[in-house]
Amino acid sequence: MTAIPPHPLVTVARRLAADVLAPQAGRVDQEGVPATSIEAVKRSGLLGVSAPREYGGAGAPASVAREVAEILAGACCSTWFVQTQHHTPVKLLAESQFPVRERLLGPLSTGALLSGIAYAHIRSFPRVPVRATYERGGWRFDGTVPWYTGWGLNDVMLLAGLSDTDEVVFAFADAREQPGLRASPPMRLAALTAARTVSLELKGLRLPEESVVLRTPREKFALADRDRAANTNPAVFGVAYAALDLLAAHPDAAPTARSLRTRLDSVRRTAYALTDHHQPQEHMADRLALKTRAYDLMRTATTAAIVTGGGRSLDLNSPAQRLAREGLFLLVQGQTSAVREAHLTSLADQAPPTPR
Repeated sequence: MTAIPPHPLVTVARRLAADVLAPQAGRVDQEGVPATSIEAVKRSGLLGVSAPREYGGAGAPASVAREVAEILAGACCSTWFVQTQHHTPVKLLAESQFPVRERLLGPLSTGALLSGIAYAHIRSFPRVPVRATYERGGWRFDGTVPWYTGWGLNDVMLLAGLSDTDEVVFAFADAREQPGLRASPPMRLAALTAARTVSLELKGLRLPEESVVLRTPREKFALADRDRAANTNPAVFGVAYAALDLLAAHPDAAPTARSLRTRLDSVRRTAYALTDHHQPQEHMADRLALKTRAYDLMRTATTAAIVTGGGRSLDLNSPAQRLAREGLFLLVQGQTSAVREAHLTSLADQAPPTPR
């Protein structure tokens, strides 16, 4: 049987990972994602993997976007995390009927511009960290964005706030300090400090009506967000496979690597099949269960890589130790209350019985 050749963007992603991202992942982890890595991602065309072809994107199927994400995350999770923010703004623009679509969808689809996102705080309702208020033909944003990734690397950001009428307002802003917007110093995190995460203080940031890409009832946003969050993050598989590659390089660990890879392959196939199901909402419990199972396998794979490396794994330059920390980050990235509950329940079920 003739093997099906990979999608051209998968080939591009593998080349970028092998030539640029993986060789400097350890240094990036310690020093930060450099602008040169972001420029390489922009030139690659990967920022437009799912963008409409008529705007310069590739219009590739979801399976290709997932494989690209796996490859990038496994090579350098920090760089993956900066660029992954970009794909939600592209999707919203592609679906939008607002004028900002014609201004930004092309540059974002071709990689001329890189976008970040500042809307995870909407999940904290009934707390309202960022309030959006309509005034004088535009919107005023006040409050604090607790997490914003890619500061100093992104060109624009997708910002969200909640209005007095319980509507989520999404609008684009330049990703730089300006009147009404101030960034904190970069956060020091246990993992992915390199991704340049800051908090943003908003005090009367004014954006014109022409910057708005979406206005939607908060409850509608919450339902869609809950559905998206139930899908397994491809980066989890990317980090897990990278850890298994480290294992496979050690003859005494090769059987463990083969066993874990078989299990990971099975979870990956099933998780993606349910993601692509024509009625995925009907399989919410199964999708959450597979998501937590993928977490378990990632954690096992990175732990096995640490064990195989022995004391050398504690060196900050150790790939195994870096992958383990990146895995910890992925356990909580994009977490919703439903995901947290499912994960904690799964962990409780795995706990051994208390001896009598």
